[in-house]
This record gives sequence, C-alpha cells and structure tokens, in this order.
Amino acid sequence: MTQNVIEINDLSYRYDDLPVLEHINLSVPKGSFLGLVGPNGSGKSTLLKLILGLLKPQEGSIRLFGTDSKSFNQYEKIGYVSQKANSFNSGFPATVLEVVLSGLTKKIGLFKFPSKQDKQKALEAIRAVEMDDFLHRNIGELSGGQQQRVFIARAVVSDPELLILDEPTVGVDIKRVEGFYELLERLNRNHGITMILVTHDVGTITSKVSHVACLNKHLHFHGQAKEFEALEQTALSGLYGHDIHLLTHQH
Repeated sequence: MTQNVIEINDLSYRYDDLPVLEHINLSVPKGSFLGLVGPNGSGKSTLLKLILGLLKPQEGSIRLFGTDSKSFNQYEKIGYVSQKANSFNSGFPATVLEVVLSGLTKKIGLFKFPSKQDKQKALEAIRAVEMDDFLHRNIGELSGGQQQRVFIARAVVSDPELLILDEPTVGVDIKRVEGFYELLERLNRNHGITMILVTHDVGTITSKVSHVACLNKHLHFHGQAKEFEALEQTALSGLYGHDIHLLTHQH
C-alpha cells in the first residue's frame, strides 16, 4: 500500500468572512510529482501556508507523514522554494557554495564551520542541479533561472522527503523553462523526492508531473496528469473562469 506524504480531509479556511478554501480532500502519495494549478486567488498560496504550518486549519485536518499538522514538528522533512529569483537582492555577498551550505545551518549550528562531509553534501546537491561550474560565483551574478537552481540545491541538501515549489519559474527566461522542469522531473525520479509544484504553466507541466490538482476555492480536479490532459476545453475553461488552452510540450 502506497504511503501518503500528505492527507487533507474536508479542509476549509476563510479570512474573516471570505471563504478561500472549501471542503478540500487531497492526498499526495510518496514519490509522486503533483502539479497544483488554478487561477489567481484560487487559494493555492493559502493551501501551501497550511501545509507548511504557517496557518492552522480552521475546519478539517491535514496529516503530514501520518501526523496531524497541529502537532507535526518535523519540518526538516519539507523543503520549500519560493519565487525568490523575482525579488532576490543581487548585491547579497555569498557564493553558490555558501548559499547551498546555508541549507544545513540547522544541522551544523549557527556560527559553526561546515565539516568536510557537509561541503561534500553541498557539492552533490549543486551537481544535481547542474550548477557545479558556478561553485564560487556570487549568487547575485547569476540569472534568475540559475538562482532558482541554486535555491533548489539549498532546499534538497538537507535530504527533504517533500519538496514544495511555489511558482519557481517566475523570473526565469522562457527559453530555459523547459529545462528547468526537466530538472525537477529528474530530481523526483532519481532521488525519490515527493514534489508539489504550484504553477500557472498548465500546458508544460502535464508532460512532467505524475498528478494534477486543479484548485479554485474547491478542488475541481485531482487525478493523473493524463486524465487532466483528457479534459475537454470547455470543462477546463470552466474551472478557471476564462478560456484556457492546454498545450502539451513534448520532450
């Protein structure tokens, strides 16, 4: 029986009197790659905050690795990558290696020097995202896509079992987006990391992810990517409230 990394049952959340999520039921199996899609204001960011423990469920429940989120305290199992490339301070004085090593701060301890083993682990993470040629380059000198690769290495260096990426291609050159998604696909396949990718890039991700969840206050679809691709145009546009063209991109 496949273990679920996340189990969400009848989850609802509101800000004051404004309902944002209503009766969400969603499971994320271990080793899966879930694409979370939906229009702006659909509740995706709120759902992430609930999973990450930044908000507490008002109704319903979330279980992380079999433990209720209200008592879950093993957040080192979860890596998170935000839209950092879009707002990163280009003057920040740190090399690629130093940025990735900072992902081990909790393990190493503040104001302590990393060991040889720590540096080796960081190097392996950097190689996994194909940024080893930029090891000693200042992070601010890199392109948006290169920075996001470094942030992914920082997130995976501590061996998370779940990696959540919130619109990671914001600020990434459109010509490099396909390669970026292929990188995520390899990390999922070769390293066994369960992934949740929040994105507006509906067409591209269906050829990369294993499952898709379409959120717009309610969970309107949750299933395998090939089932999502088979949705009729009118049904998909109805979920978004406007016309959506689902164009798949081949390898």
